[in-house]
Amino acid sequence: MFNSPPINSWSGLAPHPTMRYRTREIPFINDPRRNKINAYKTPKAFEFSKAAMRDLSFIDRILFERFGQGPAITPPHDCMHHAFEKHAATQPEAVAVQHLDDAITFRQLNRQANRLADQLAQYGVKTGDNVAIFLQRSIPMVVGIMAALKVGAAYVPQHLGVAPEGHLKYVLDIAKIDVILTLSDLQHLLPAEHGRIAIAIDEMMAVPFTDEDEFVEPFMPATAVTPKHTCYIIFTSGTTGHPNGVQVTHGNAANLLLTTPGNLGIRPGMKVGQILNIAFDMAAWEILGALANGATLVIRNKDFMDVVSQVDVLISTPSILSSFDTKQAHNIKIVAVAGEPCPRPLADKWASFCTFYNSCGPTEVTIVNTAEIHYPWKEKLTIGKPTPNNTVYILNADLQPCAIGEVGEMWAGGDCVSAGYIGNELLTNERYLPDPFLGNGRLMFRTRDLGRWTQDGELEHYGRTDDQ
Repeated sequence: MFNSPPINSWSGLAPHPTMRYRTREIPFINDPRRNKINAYKTPKAFEFSKAAMRDLSFIDRILFERFGQGPAITPPHDCMHHAFEKHAATQPEAVAVQHLDDAITFRQLNRQANRLADQLAQYGVKTGDNVAIFLQRSIPMVVGIMAALKVGAAYVPQHLGVAPEGHLKYVLDIAKIDVILTLSDLQHLLPAEHGRIAIAIDEMMAVPFTDEDEFVEPFMPATAVTPKHTCYIIFTSGTTGHPNGVQVTHGNAANLLLTTPGNLGIRPGMKVGQILNIAFDMAAWEILGALANGATLVIRNKDFMDVVSQVDVLISTPSILSSFDTKQAHNIKIVAVAGEPCPRPLADKWASFCTFYNSCGPTEVTIVNTAEIHYPWKEKLTIGKPTPNNTVYILNADLQPCAIGEVGEMWAGGDCVSAGYIGNELLTNERYLPDPFLGNGRLMFRTRDLGRWTQDGELEHYGRTDDQ
């Protein structure tokens, strides 16, 4: 944990009055915070319910709504594989994935994924199903991910050799998986007597294409994939003894990875590192974020620095980032961290020579739902502002809005809110609640993170409710 400022020591924000005034009685003209209201020019993504904010003062009500939502931005694609296919069409010979001495172009990757998607369809996989990606970092791993998305299925990644057999069995059962995509030399690591169809992606890729191949390019599933269909399922450690499978939709993923700042400025010609465990949700940020924005994904082997020394973009946890030698990171232009609090010295160190994003968000709100570029001269290291089309609410124990500057629990709403836990409706209903600020059937998620708004509309992190 990093050292947060004392709750009562922050400066620049007028003390919140203990009395509640009627709107007409609020000294609005003399309140220094009115400049914060006038400074907002970007279009709002949402209109918050005034009834849900009725206990706030007039200015707190306005700032609660202004600070609490990201800008309204429409992603250029509804589904992640459609974004990839666009780049396969516009830059077919650009390198899509690089691993050690091997590489595959966008055209080759797209064609291999189409062929595998056709094979999956022949085995009965259809839109709305789930496909296991049980393997290790490799080019075939990316082929498998894209094939699963093309056939309309969600991919469920697990790192063979790291995940225990019991965990793999649980994932297969709870996600109702019938087909496992793996590598030929790792099949012995699959759960014994798993009873599923196992396809070795590398063996399929080794078969030359012929004129007699009957699969259609691009592969089109019988039922079209929509933003509401699940894109991937990430299993997080659960408090009940079993991991929880978080279902992230195409709409969720596109909203982060295809808009600013979640796309991190990734574009064709750039290289993005793939250094994280493939079962970690931030690996989806690396993999899908690179390919959907036309960049080259550079997959690491055992040597982290071999990748770190050659990529333009690095996505990491602070603890992993702290192990890297910045002197060897001379090519890096952009770094994004999440997953745990970032120490201020680490942020300052990397921000001194590259664009450094500090961000936050649990798996259930699609990787991260707040982000901000940090500069060494900034007064505070914050976790930023809500990302596009998303909301953050600081609420008290009674789920009522906290005044600006008060510490409360962060709840997340908007397009980042995932589709809940697979096979666990009870837990889903416990942690995903109706959103009183947006209404219209939308849900908000309890992050269990504590925070408060700064005078500039950024979020300061104050640890976890679990730590209290």
